[in-house]
Amino acid sequence: MITIEVMFFAGAREAVGTQRLEVPLSDGATIAGLIGHLTDQYPAFARVAATAQTAVNEEYASASYLLEDGDEVAVIPPVSGGMR
Repeated sequence: MITIEVMFFAGAREAVGTQRLEVPLSDGATIAGLIGHLTDQYPAFARVAATAQTAVNEEYASASYLLEDGDEVAVIPPVSGGMR
């Protein structure tokens, strides 16, 4: 087992209801597996997860990225809007 710290921003934070979570996962887990786990636990997260970017230890990471114990994952939804 590994433990990942997940940070949520903007709409992802709203969907999950917190800014940070510690998530236990099986060895060999990937970003895709983490996103699937979070979607199962927090159904509202599914709409955000479909378009969110992820970063591991402050570097953008793909869905196939292999997670390690103690990794810090940020879930970053796309930002829209701005001033006109």
